[in-house]
Amino acid sequence: MNTSIHIVAMPYPGRGHINPMMNLAKLLIANNSNILVTFVLTEEWLGLIGSEPKPDNIRFATIPNVIPSEHGRANNFVAFIEAVCTKMEAPFEVLLNRLQPFPTYIIYDPFLFWVVAVANRFHIPVASVWVMSASVFAVFQCYDLLKKNGDYPVNASENGDKLVDYIPGNSSIRLADIPLSDESWRTSRLLETTLNIIPWVHKSQCLLFTTIYELEPRAIDALRAEFSIPIYTIGPSIPCFGDDHITTLSTNHDDLDYFHWLDKQPKASVLYISQGSFLSTSSAQVDEIANGLKESGVGFLWVSRGENSRLKNMCGDKGLVLPWCDQMRVLLHPSIGGFWSHCGWNSTKEGVFSGVPFLTYPIFMDQPINSKFIVEEWKVGWRVKNEVKDDTLITRDEIARLIRRFMDLDSDEGKDMRKRAREFQQICQNAIANGGSSETDVNAFLKQVLEAVKP
Repeated sequence: MNTSIHIVAMPYPGRGHINPMMNLAKLLIANNSNILVTFVLTEEWLGLIGSEPKPDNIRFATIPNVIPSEHGRANNFVAFIEAVCTKMEAPFEVLLNRLQPFPTYIIYDPFLFWVVAVANRFHIPVASVWVMSASVFAVFQCYDLLKKNGDYPVNASENGDKLVDYIPGNSSIRLADIPLSDESWRTSRLLETTLNIIPWVHKSQCLLFTTIYELEPRAIDALRAEFSIPIYTIGPSIPCFGDDHITTLSTNHDDLDYFHWLDKQPKASVLYISQGSFLSTSSAQVDEIANGLKESGVGFLWVSRGENSRLKNMCGDKGLVLPWCDQMRVLLHPSIGGFWSHCGWNSTKEGVFSGVPFLTYPIFMDQPINSKFIVEEWKVGWRVKNEVKDDTLITRDEIARLIRRFMDLDSDEGKDMRKRAREFQQICQNAIANGGSSETDVNAFLKQVLEAVKP
């Protein structure tokens, strides 16, 4: 393999971080065949994705797991984060020292802040790749403003509805939607870790956002004014690049039974439901969602990590309950008329790129702000839950009414929302086309990488 550029990719060991980093690696290779990417995974994640197809220019390397899989991140998220911050640096440095050819550039997830120090010791330039929205990064960048204005910590039951409008790069935000803003031990530890990564990002050679400039221009402009290093918007960093690939995603599914079922459904009649692969809502609320879905009479495809048979029994025979699906291809299917989403950033981008309207049900971290953008800024969706209190149970009757109204293709509000969704889909496609904002920034980043390897 004749490669002159060797990029090491170091993602945070979680699905929502690994996927966009891998999509970025594939995008860079598609733009320059002289790039070799060494993609670093923990042993656990190599076992999970090691057999997935990838370009020849991408190779996997492993470091030991940071925490036993039976005590994984879902069981103790704080312990997992702390292990990531303290136990991965040494084996990564050992790995870096024996890689051949010697790395010429590193791209890393900012939650692995220690990568910058390792890169400096090896005199390797490094790029931070933030896989949440730029608007959320802007909030963390200016978190001290919340403290100075007396708006931290937040008690959602008392002042969660209060709006703050002084965070650069963001319009008014409900305090309840600010990530990690309550005073519980768990979120306080996570906030301390998250705020610690910001100074390290400033020490990298550039900052990449897996977003599209036109989706978050205010945040990107504010951050570019604040940072002395280049900032590139290289999104959407999802598994589709260009019209040809979109066609492949939406039609090549002969081996997947659920697509045969989707093929038989009327256009825009199916509600796709996914609450993500990690965080979850209460079992009582899941029961209400399932029963409300049945009462609505709407066709559905629900991806759930557990209790599939129980959910299927509750939901009825109008749809499918699956443990996994190819989400991007599902969202692009013409029978999908809406997306019930937890509003993780990857799912948010995939839904917007597919031109599908949302029912938002955020749970944690960046998800409430992503929901705010969907509902208030882009106006391509509705909130399932308007209350800021975490313990508010939404009943099956409320859910059934909301779903029926949301999936009504003939209502004026539904037509307007779907028209907006199609407009934002076009914005995304324009960004990755020749001369688009993302295409331009990808080329600018690649130029910076090439400059770094010149003798």
